[in-house]
Amino acid sequence: MDCLCAGILFADIACAPIPRLPKAGELIPTKHIQLALGGCASNTAVDLAKLGFRVGVSGCVGDDPFGRVIVETLEAAGVDTRGVHRISGVGSAATMIVNVQGEDRRFISTAGANTLFTVEHIPKDWVTSAKVFYVGGYLMMPGLETPEMVDLFRLARQHGAKTVLDVVLFGGRDYEKTLARILPETDVFLPNDDESEVITGIKDPVAQAEHFRQLGAKTVVITMGEKGSVLVTDGVRVRAGVYPVEFVGGAGAGDAFDAGFIAGMLLGEDPVGCLRWGSALGASCVRAIGTTESVFNRQEAEEFIRTQVLPLEEI
Repeated sequence: MDCLCAGILFADIACAPIPRLPKAGELIPTKHIQLALGGCASNTAVDLAKLGFRVGVSGCVGDDPFGRVIVETLEAAGVDTRGVHRISGVGSAATMIVNVQGEDRRFISTAGANTLFTVEHIPKDWVTSAKVFYVGGYLMMPGLETPEMVDLFRLARQHGAKTVLDVVLFGGRDYEKTLARILPETDVFLPNDDESEVITGIKDPVAQAEHFRQLGAKTVVITMGEKGSVLVTDGVRVRAGVYPVEFVGGAGAGDAFDAGFIAGMLLGEDPVGCLRWGSALGASCVRAIGTTESVFNRQEAEEFIRTQVLPLEEI
């Protein structure tokens, strides 16, 4: 297996962009509404599978229609779903995504079965055989905020895997204290700037990255939406812009960035090369309202990276 993606699994209900939010009791038409895959682990897994990598996913869904949609969509994309556990008596996670023209997306969400996901649900043989172990949606899953999760990251590294971590903030806890336990076993940490400001109290993305490095992360990438990204690692400090594409919706763009960065790692790229891959896949994602539908395949990504220039500057 090239990558094990563990973490949050969601069903997304998203609308095509509307001109404005409706007033109380008002109906505003949209061109279409779709039910599709969501969640960091599932989106990243599908994106990596589209690039031709061997991917397995581990997480929890409910024994309900949303859960069946999640699993069937993953399987249709070629993702190994034997690590997905169906939990009776609880609903699957779902998010309503409201897209308004010219504005960032809005979310209404329930974490559902994700809150029951634990370290014991993750197949140990996948951890010890994967080239990359990615956990997406950390801080939304209490069952992973444990010493056993830190041990699992350590075990993965001992068997030659690179560990990659992304977060979703869900409720008000001491995020930094939780992260301080796992970041020393994390090869790549990929939060966005808004999350990082909540966690650290620091506004500047470069200072955020440096702070997470002090907590133990080897490489930190702070994503900033249309403002690009910042990468800080040993001997490299880079600020990147974005590739120019038509923006339709931002849902899944961060997960696509994660998948692209992981793809660069699997292809042997240096940190800046991984940043190009992440930025390219993130750019491809925003061309549609769904989280994975417009994400590049391998040939499209390679051609895009070859022909387009990503603005880069040392910092």
